Amino acid sequence: MKPRFDRYSQSYDHVAMTRDEHGIIELRFHSDGGPLVWGAAPHTELGYCFADVGADPENRVVVLTGTGDRFISAIDDSWVGAMTPAKWDTIYAHGKRLLGRLLDIEVPVIAAINGPATVHAEIAVLSDIVIAAEHTWFSDAPHFRFGTVPGDGVHVVWPMLLGANRGRYFLLTGQRISAAEALALGVVSEVVPAAELLGRAHELAQVLARQPDTTLRYTRDALTQPIKRLLLDNVGHGLALEGLGAYASWPTGDAPAPA
Repeated sequence: MKPRFDRYSQSYDHVAMTRDEHGIIELRFHSDGGPLVWGAAPHTELGYCFADVGADPENRVVVLTGTGDRFISAIDDSWVGAMTPAKWDTIYAHGKRLLGRLLDIEVPVIAAINGPATVHAEIAVLSDIVIAAEHTWFSDAPHFRFGTVPGDGVHVVWPMLLGANRGRYFLLTGQRISAAEALALGVVSEVVPAAELLGRAHELAQVLARQPDTTLRYTRDALTQPIKRLLLDNVGHGLALEGLGAYASWPTGDAPAPA
């Protein structure tokens, strides 16, 4: 049975969805209408959201963006407390689903990064086309510098995009990369003024949507298959190490929130 857009588009507290007559669906991440604050709820929701979007054949191009002047740059306290096997099992399952279901979307994905992306920036930079507002910058805020193993996929994505040595440096030092630097490094393809960002993303989406459905789907599959292989081989292992590290280092509940 074909998924109903009017049903699943209203099912998620942290994703506002719209779709036009060309099948271009926009997913705007938010918390209570403002910039998304990362935590257990969006970590759980987004994997299921991506699965719903990917299962609907009427979605022909996806545009991902955030709300306000930030993409994701804050974390709530939903994971604070002693790490237990049961708690990490939930994080582990949702962590694998998050990026897996994103890449399982069968049509091209465009990211319009509307500002600082310091928490789960890989959701955006894994897109087929990545454009950023001029005030955007990237870092991996929640992991190594706060005593957490960067094992939830960032350990795969950033070395893949930046090169092995630059990627490891980025994760180990908490380096900030500006939009201009990200353009020079090939992390993003365009940098535009914030006021033009979403319009440019939809302009690109309209160009892509001129292609037949099979061209859209098969091209997406061809472009993402190598990345899927990398994630399949490494994310489960990385998450296991992240959970083991959290349990070993912070058994009394003084740990920073995981990503």
